Parts: sequence; C-alpha cells; structure tokens
Amino acid sequence: MIRGHRGRGQLGLIFLATQFFQIGVDNIPPVTLVTLGVNVCLFMVPAAPLLQTCISVEQTCWNGDWRRLFFSPVHHIDDWHLYFNMASLLWKGVKLEPRLGSNFFAYLLAVFSLLTGVMYLLLEMILSVITNDPHYNMECAVGFSGVLFALKVLRNHYHPGGMTNIVGVAVSNRYASWVELVVIHLIFPGTSFVGHLAGILVGLLYTIGPLKIIMKKIEGIVTAEYPGRRTQFFNSSGYSGRRDGPQAHHQNDHPYTEILSEEEQYDAAIRASLNDRGGSTDRSFNFPGELTAEEIRRLRLQRFT
Repeated sequence: MIRGHRGRGQLGLIFLATQFFQIGVDNIPPVTLVTLGVNVCLFMVPAAPLLQTCISVEQTCWNGDWRRLFFSPVHHIDDWHLYFNMASLLWKGVKLEPRLGSNFFAYLLAVFSLLTGVMYLLLEMILSVITNDPHYNMECAVGFSGVLFALKVLRNHYHPGGMTNIVGVAVSNRYASWVELVVIHLIFPGTSFVGHLAGILVGLLYTIGPLKIIMKKIEGIVTAEYPGRRTQFFNSSGYSGRRDGPQAHHQNDHPYTEILSEEEQYDAAIRASLNDRGGSTDRSFNFPGELTAEEIRRLRLQRFT
C-alpha cells in the first residue's frame, strides 16, 4: 500500500510486460494471471478516482464507504507501484497457486484482500487512540502490497529453513517478512508501514492463528453441497487443474499433505498404490495377477534402491 498521489507513466508497464513474457503465459497459473489482468486493467481504466478508492478510517468507517475495502487492493498510484506489486504477485503466484490449487488460491486472495483492509483500519484506529493523533484516521492507502505481505508470510511458512536475499543480505525466511517491512519503509518512506504490517498480521492469522481452520471449514461446508465436486490434480507440467469423478483425489483431503513435502507425498502415494493395487510406477511393467506380500516387499525395495 502507498499513501499520497503520483503521476502516471508507462515505463513500469513496459517492465511488467517484459517480465510477463520472460516467464511465459503458459507458466503463469490461471488465478494469478487473472488477478494480474484485473489490476492492470483497473490501472488503465480505474473504477473510480484514487481519492474515492483508497481506504481510510474516516472515509470507510465514519462515512460508510465500505466499497473501498474491495477497490483499494486493486488500484495503484502509478506504473512503478503497479510494476513492483504485480512482479511480486507473479513470483508468489507461480510458487503458491500450484501448491494450494487454483480454486483455493482464489479463495485465499479474496479473503486476504478483505481482511488486510479490515486489519489496516483497525491498526489505524488503535494508533489514533494511543497517540491521540487524528491524522491516522485520515491516512488513505491503496495497492496490493498488503495482500502480498500476507502471501509472503504463507510462502515463508512452507519454507521456514530457507533464506531470502533482502538488499544483499541473506535473511532466514522465518524473519524475512519483518525485515522487509522495515527495509521497505526506510527505502521508500511513502509506503504505508501500517498497510504492510496489516498484511503480515493477516498472514500470521492464517499460518498460526484460527483463520486457516475457519476457511477450511467454510470450504468444507460449500463443497459438501456438491457430491460431484471438482477436485485438485497436478499435471506433468506442474500446473494445477481440476478433475471430476469418483477416482479423483483432493490433495487437501489427503492425510499426507499437511505433514509431508511434495516429494514425500509422492513417495507415500507410490507405496500406497503398491499396497492397494500391486501396481508399479513404471509403465513398462505389467503384472498378470495378484502380487504376493513378498513381491510387494521386493518392489518397495527396488523403488528406494
């Protein structure tokens, strides 16, 4: 999120287009692609002027203009603001959407976008009360970066032992979001520190708080209404897709998915397949009949040796 107002240019859009084509449209998951397209379109043709889309306590809560909760994340001040946010979205979407599945990723983006705005308003009100400074109630912010900070927390949660390079310094993923929060504010004073902090807090509500549980329960209630619901699969190119029918298995429903890595899930699925069907992952093998326990044991040993 960024406060204030700047003029528009085109150089940021050129840089964004260059990065877009470098990654390749076929390598960008669908929800990420649509979200990027919506942000670009609303930058070119805004739904309303920035002063009518930015979020603030005064305009949103006191004046009751709640539509700003939906408008503020997808509007940007200038082309560079758009470029940095969308470049970050591309990277996070390519990493997270195939892992979570496109439907759930879209659900996540919608919830994060709304809750980041709510958290921003709450923090601004608290600061106004603590400091006795009404200026906090009038600060108006726009941009997708609050949501991106929430996604960063989620991404780092999946890779707690990794490292992130921030201005040339390697930082543990566990603390990367907090370090980047401070660094960005120091380098770009015009950015909204409170907006970025709101995103981090929403991300933490999901990774270590109750938000994930609540979202999963709501998802379960909705999908329970459709016995033939569409479920997740991953094709050979790594993109997420959907498959219908009784033979489809939802990744999020599988007991391995919450505790194992993708490679470990794959190995576990192979072992389960050998137990259940006596089959093999190598298509060149054909088994004429039922396998004995000794044959299954031998195939397992071959798989890991």
